[in-house]
Amino acid sequence: MNFTLPPQYREAGVGELCDRIRAVRKATGKKLCILTHHYQRPEVVVFGDFVGDSFELARQAASQKGVEVTVFCGVHFMAEAADIVKTGRQRVFMPHPLAGCPMADMADMEDVNRAWKYLESLKLADRTVPVSYMNSTAALKAFTGARGGLICTSANAVKAFRYGFENKEKIFFFPDENLGANSGRKLGLRPDEIALWDFRLDRGGLTRAQIEKARLLLWKGHCHVHTNFKPGHIERIRAQYPDVKVIVHPECLPEVVDLADGDGSTRYIVDYCAKAPAGTTIAIGTEINLVKRMALAYPDKTVVPLSGEKTPICFNMYRINLNNLAYCLENYESMPPVTVEDSVRKDALTALEKMLTLD
Repeated sequence: MNFTLPPQYREAGVGELCDRIRAVRKATGKKLCILTHHYQRPEVVVFGDFVGDSFELARQAASQKGVEVTVFCGVHFMAEAADIVKTGRQRVFMPHPLAGCPMADMADMEDVNRAWKYLESLKLADRTVPVSYMNSTAALKAFTGARGGLICTSANAVKAFRYGFENKEKIFFFPDENLGANSGRKLGLRPDEIALWDFRLDRGGLTRAQIEKARLLLWKGHCHVHTNFKPGHIERIRAQYPDVKVIVHPECLPEVVDLADGDGSTRYIVDYCAKAPAGTTIAIGTEINLVKRMALAYPDKTVVPLSGEKTPICFNMYRINLNNLAYCLENYESMPPVTVEDSVRKDALTALEKMLTLD
């Protein structure tokens, strides 16, 4: 798929783009819902009817009566989730159709099916529950639901693992190895009870003995933003700010999570900044746009990026700007909506609904 903005949108100034966005919002009224993820640019966030985590946003849109058009300022798996849980006549669009998620793409369904078939050959599949992260494709969510598994978010991953172990001996977690490892460790799993399945290697690069011994199998996948944070960043920030509170996302490396004062979802990070007393210094290990927004929102606190000027951005989130948001709002009738096939939706929704029973 190619996506190129017409010159009148590429060359328009900020003032004109904002006026055009406001005009569409006024004309469409409650038929339009704009969702903006926490990692979006500040100038995009101001136009969101809701700002939040991916699944939180999808549910918000689905709950709004009269909404016919949902514009999701996020990445593709988020828009898929919104289409899965939508109600009525809603159609879901993305300002930039090519905004994907590299981590979600690391769990290719051919590789996933091959791994599961190998577990079946070892007579282990029936003893294993698949758990998939929200940051996954609709196809992987459906795979999970069809096999009795469930979805989790970064906020409830530990609850999902606990549910899994209450029902089966093993968990196979997709696609983020670090969230999986951090969640397993919080439940007290030993290193020898956790095994990393490298999809690039024959049989995951594991021996039969390793697979049989492991209670938690982790798919080899990661978020390129969060794996950039290293223990050295925490050491340097503590030297610079002796009283700093270091808060990181659980997609970070386990050794980074171990050194932090707290870890949690983007909602956790936002709430932490809101509740911290005035004068608190907070170093955040997550995507830079969220860190910048927290610094602007709480000028009575010192909010800094954990790795300083080298804090990474999510390039796919950054693809969305006022230019393509204005284009999408004015031209969505000629754009392809994000759609999930009914057969995939059914099993994916089963896995999502099972997750909701955890709360």
